[in-house]
Amino acid sequence: MLNKEAYLSAKIFADDIEQKATRDGFGTGVVEAGTTDARVVVLSADLKESTRAEVFEKAFPDRFVEMGVAEQNMATVAAGMALANKIPFITSYAAFNPGRNYEQIRTTIALNHAAVKICGMHAGVSVGPDGATHQMLEDIGLMRMLPGMTVIVPGDATEAHKAVIAAAKTDGPVYIRFGRSATPVFTTPETPFTIGKALRLFDPINPEVALLSTGALSYNALLAAQMLHEQGVGAIVLHIPTVKPLDTEAVLEVAKQVPAVVTIEEHQAHGGFGSAIAECLAQSHPLPMRILGVQDQFGQSGTPEELLRHYELDSESIVKAAKSLLAL
Repeated sequence: MLNKEAYLSAKIFADDIEQKATRDGFGTGVVEAGTTDARVVVLSADLKESTRAEVFEKAFPDRFVEMGVAEQNMATVAAGMALANKIPFITSYAAFNPGRNYEQIRTTIALNHAAVKICGMHAGVSVGPDGATHQMLEDIGLMRMLPGMTVIVPGDATEAHKAVIAAAKTDGPVYIRFGRSATPVFTTPETPFTIGKALRLFDPINPEVALLSTGALSYNALLAAQMLHEQGVGAIVLHIPTVKPLDTEAVLEVAKQVPAVVTIEEHQAHGGFGSAIAECLAQSHPLPMRILGVQDQFGQSGTPEELLRHYELDSESIVKAAKSLLAL
């Protein structure tokens, strides 16, 4: 049932599938972008190791700027660089970037349509033991509301690498969300990636439900689809790495094939990816749906696996949600 045109890893359901954090894809991707275009610069807010900005620093020390613990200043400096024809990537934990410097991002970057690439690392509950203060669960909502802002949530490290390269070539501001924990690498270097395009990963002959997901949880959606298939339920999996601009054509195409839709995101259930899908469907093709995300709560300390299970974002919970929705 895997969509062969998606070019997925041959070990997609294997226990030994490669695991790598999406932030690692930033490190390799920004070096490639910098090699291609000398205008690429990277700014760090005292977290170059955690964000993998240090990889760029080693490759291009004269194009790396350590701003210190000053995320607001980092955003405004980057806006000036962008208006001077540089392509700046600003890096920090998502709790601080865009969490701490949102006003500067809004006023100096978005309002001026400055081509700053905002990189929010360690997002979601899978940061684990860092706890609620560092588990940014509101960033997708904050950033997708800004006019002209592109919002990307890569599914794995390989896709993150491609997203960074694509962002460097994109006019205007871009927000890219990265995770800290190692997650399955389910795509390959040949897997298509285009900003604004979704990817159908699982395509049953007789679909009964659609699982629409973004970020690393698309792998959990794949596992859930396989489990549903074994139980006689056909589930389409549509991976949507670009939350804005949303691939409305792909969303509506899938929605018209099934009676119900489940969305999955490592983010607050209100205002994020699921809300973007609901807005699209409400205007063009209303149907029953369930939004899986963190339900109006802050995070807490725990292992990534414990937290995803607690907030019902693991594959078993996705299966349960899909079957309960169909039962209605």
